[in-house]
Amino acid sequence: MLLIRSLLFNVAFYLNLAFWLLAAMLTMVLPPRFLLRIAQLWGQSSIWLMRVIVGTRCEIVGIENIPPGGIIMAAKHQSTWETFALVTVFRNPVYILKRELTWLPFFGWCLIKLRMIPVDRGARSRALQEVTRRAKIELGQNGRQLMIFPEGTRRPAGAEPAYKYGVTHLYTELGVPCVPVALNAGLFWPRRSLIKRPGTIRVEILPAIPPGLAKMEFHTLLQEQIETASNRLLADGLAELERLGVPAPVSIRQEPQPQA
Repeated sequence: MLLIRSLLFNVAFYLNLAFWLLAAMLTMVLPPRFLLRIAQLWGQSSIWLMRVIVGTRCEIVGIENIPPGGIIMAAKHQSTWETFALVTVFRNPVYILKRELTWLPFFGWCLIKLRMIPVDRGARSRALQEVTRRAKIELGQNGRQLMIFPEGTRRPAGAEPAYKYGVTHLYTELGVPCVPVALNAGLFWPRRSLIKRPGTIRVEILPAIPPGLAKMEFHTLLQEQIETASNRLLADGLAELERLGVPAPVSIRQEPQPQA
């Protein structure tokens, strides 16, 4: 039954994506706010489909911790889920993402229209300078919320953290608060897996880290806060899966990670 529901959801998810991409094409001549609303509706409908078909609910707490104006949102990255679900939370988010996504027909055009910030992972320091330049414009002039995944790519739930320097550089250069975001989505929508699990995806938006900390102090604090909260949410999710009689991902069953 888990496999059948997962297959049904995957078909519905991509059909839903195609529908909203078609709707998005109709907004390309309009201001970006119309396209952003389409992206939010896509996220909301995808969350609804996962709840109805798979039985996966979501719970997002701590929205009151998001300060007004330009900020950095630094989120744990375990799954495809948070890439669309978090769009529904913020007023005007701008994502830092790999530039290859902008090459995709239709979807990439939308990313460009929304002024998302692509990064060339091979360019390193030059790429970081360009990301910083773009981020200053979007946060300073437009008051947007900069979404970054500090580990750079999806990591399996429970894996050792691998935080990159980019988020620390941006925190130092931009001089705005950084809001840590913890989650356990990788338990229910694992990367590179067909299976989607029932249960509750939990997202916790933590209190903002104020600007002005030293680089290493910020880097250590950010990782500690995200990992501590994410490990707690992971433990909650594993307990829920056990109650439901649903097996956890194999990597977690074989190599449980200690609390941060």
